[in-house]
Amino acid sequence: MEMDTHAQATLRYIRSSMDAAALVATPGSAGIAIGLVGVITALLAAGAGRAHSLAVWISAAPLASLLGATVMARQQRLLGRTLFGPSVRRFVLCLAPALLVGAVLTTADLYDGNLHVIAGTWLLLYGCALMAASATTIGLVAWLGGLFVFLGIAALLLPVSAHNLILGVGFGGLHLLFGTYLIGRASHEC
Repeated sequence: MEMDTHAQATLRYIRSSMDAAALVATPGSAGIAIGLVGVITALLAAGAGRAHSLAVWISAAPLASLLGATVMARQQRLLGRTLFGPSVRRFVLCLAPALLVGAVLTTADLYDGNLHVIAGTWLLLYGCALMAASATTIGLVAWLGGLFVFLGIAALLLPVSAHNLILGVGFGGLHLLFGTYLIGRASHEC
């Protein structure tokens, strides 16, 4: 009886250690889901006034986040990992600060009427969040983050009339390309 208890404790320790060392799964389907939301949002916001366009993008952010998190959580479960294990906590802790700063700066910019910097701010901070989160997942996520940073810089240099397009290219196009690449890579590994 004592041997069974010791064996179970050892197995729990091994599972916990493996989960802590594991990388967070990055399913291509999460990128595709987020990318589709980005493309649809860009289409809905196209031709609208600046305030309406921002409202559409702000409304889409929680939906895209929820879809991406749901797909990633499903992937974690399929791999037999806990949803709130150490690797997922590290992933969230890497991602959350830049996203929170983005929300705070967006609120301040909206309040001050400083609308021309919002698109660049979102792209820059999302890129930084992805680059930080790449420490807990595949290195390719850092490259994706770098592309978002590049688009953020471009958005700050381009006229406001180009912001919806550049947001669509980033949150829609880059996620779709990234997700498609990951799915293709996974099918070649099987």
